[in-house]
Amino acid sequence: MFVSALPFDGAPAQRQRAVGRISFAATAFDGRTRPMRIEESGSMRIRLPKGDGAGLDAVLVNTAGGIACGDRFAVEVEAQAGAFVTVATPAAEKVYRSDGPVSHLSVKLAAGERARLDWLPQETILFDNARLDRQLEAAIAEDARLTLIEAVVFGREARAERIVDGLFIDRWRIRRGQRLVYADTLRLDGPIADLLQKPSVGNGARAFATLVHVAPDAEARLEWVREQLSPGQGCDAAASAWNGLLAVRFCAVSIAALRAAVCSFLLTFRGEPLPRVWLS
Repeated sequence: MFVSALPFDGAPAQRQRAVGRISFAATAFDGRTRPMRIEESGSMRIRLPKGDGAGLDAVLVNTAGGIACGDRFAVEVEAQAGAFVTVATPAAEKVYRSDGPVSHLSVKLAAGERARLDWLPQETILFDNARLDRQLEAAIAEDARLTLIEAVVFGREARAERIVDGLFIDRWRIRRGQRLVYADTLRLDGPIADLLQKPSVGNGARAFATLVHVAPDAEARLEWVREQLSPGQGCDAAASAWNGLLAVRFCAVSIAALRAAVCSFLLTFRGEPLPRVWLS
């Protein structure tokens, strides 16, 4: 018979959580965008696949295989003056169930004069009992161009999963020329599946995406954007513009309907191919 000599006080064992950080900067040189600084730690990695254009594609990789209770990640990306950087992820980010601790993800973006920065991660999928606090901050020059899109799916569709309990906090803050032009906070706490059934929240949808575009001509594109948003096919969308920015919301019954609508819109709106990792 084995007898443990270690004391047991009834408390659960301390888990080893994943921690990761990326700090990346790119600069314009001789008509092309080139990496200037790369810092990696923990389970976060950045890869720079070769491309034919003048811009630079960056792919963020989480080697932890997802986000779980109490994990902490931080990403910092800077496109310096005249640079063009597109940031994507190779697959959907999965947020697994938690027995209490909240996971944290912090994103800080910066774009200098005449720079362009496109933040295009693939969707985040929350499992039942997932708990995630996500914060995105961006600071850009007056003549810079910033395009952000974040998609979130509540529950695994293949398993008809409902989020009976969970926490999702999503904070966005965007500053242009040191002036706050966009602030948005979403908080869903408790029976998220039931909350999404309410007409004022999700009206039964389970997949959502928000696109924010900040640029000198952002507001002027509003009517054209509205013409591109086709209703139906399981995904509704609407656009508005103010403060030198354009915002588009997508609301879908399934991840497939959301992806189809978002991919079609991005191809037309950006005038650029989607990141290759989106197609793999």
